[in-house]
Amino acid sequence: MSWFTFHFSDFSFSFLSVLFEGLPFLLLGALIAGLVDVFVPANRITQLLPKNPTAAILVSGLLGGIFPMCECGSVIIIRRFLAKGLPVSCGVAYMLGAPIVSPLVALSTLAAFQGQGPWPMTFMRLLLGYGLAVGAAMIVQRLPLASVLQQAVINTLPRKVGERPSTESPVSASRGGLAVAAVPAEEIATWKTTGVTGKLFRVVRTATADFLDIAFFFVIGTAITAVFNTAVDQSVILPLATNEFLATISLMGLSGLLALCSSTDAFIAAT
Repeated sequence: MSWFTFHFSDFSFSFLSVLFEGLPFLLLGALIAGLVDVFVPANRITQLLPKNPTAAILVSGLLGGIFPMCECGSVIIIRRFLAKGLPVSCGVAYMLGAPIVSPLVALSTLAAFQGQGPWPMTFMRLLLGYGLAVGAAMIVQRLPLASVLQQAVINTLPRKVGERPSTESPVSASRGGLAVAAVPAEEIATWKTTGVTGKLFRVVRTATADFLDIAFFFVIGTAITAVFNTAVDQSVILPLATNEFLATISLMGLSGLLALCSSTDAFIAAT
C-alpha cells in the first residue's frame, strides 16, 4: 500500500472545510487592524500606560484586548507609536502580545478546538503569549537602544527615554528635545484625506492589503494540512506524532515556514 494516495474530492472537502472556518476570522482581524490604524491616534496608546516602566510593560502586553492587531500590521503601527514617544520596551510588549492576547484570537481558538479541550487550550495560549511578550520586553528594557533598533529609527524617537509623547504632528519641527520624525511623502498624502468617508476608505484599503497578504499564506497552510489529512498514510507520521518532543519541534518548524496569521493558525493546528 502506497504511503501517498491523492484523491481530489477528499482533498477539496478537507481544504474547503478549514478554509471557510478560518477566513471569517482573518477578514475580521484585517478590518480591526485597519480601524486601529486609522482611528486610534498614537498618543492615545501612551496615555493609557502607567508612568512606572515595569507596570507600563505589563499593561502594554494586554493592550491587544483593546486594540487587537495582526502580526503584519503591528510592526507598522509600532513604528508610528515609537515616533510619538512610546517606550521601546512597551512597543515590543504590544507588538508580541497584541496578535495573541486579543478577543479575536480567543474566539478563533475556541472555535477551532471544539471537542478538543477548547478552554484549556485558549487559556494557555493567551497566558503563555502574554508571558513571552512581557518577558521579551523586560529584556529589551535593559538593552541599549543601539542594540535593538537601527539608527534611522532611533533618530525618530524622543531623546529623553520614557518621556510622554508630543501632541504635535509627526511632520512638525523638533521642540522640547523631540527629534523630527522621518515620514514618507506617500504617508503624508494620506493625511490629507479627511472626513469619515476618507477615513473609511483608508480602513478598507489597509484591511484589503492585510487580508490579501495573509490570506495567501493561509491558503498554502490549509492546502498542506488537507494533503496531510487525506493523502498521506497516517501510519507513516504516527511515530512522529506520538513523540511529544519531536511533534512539538516539527510543528514549530512548520509554523515558521507557513507564516500563518494568529487569528487563523488555530484551525491549522487543531486539524
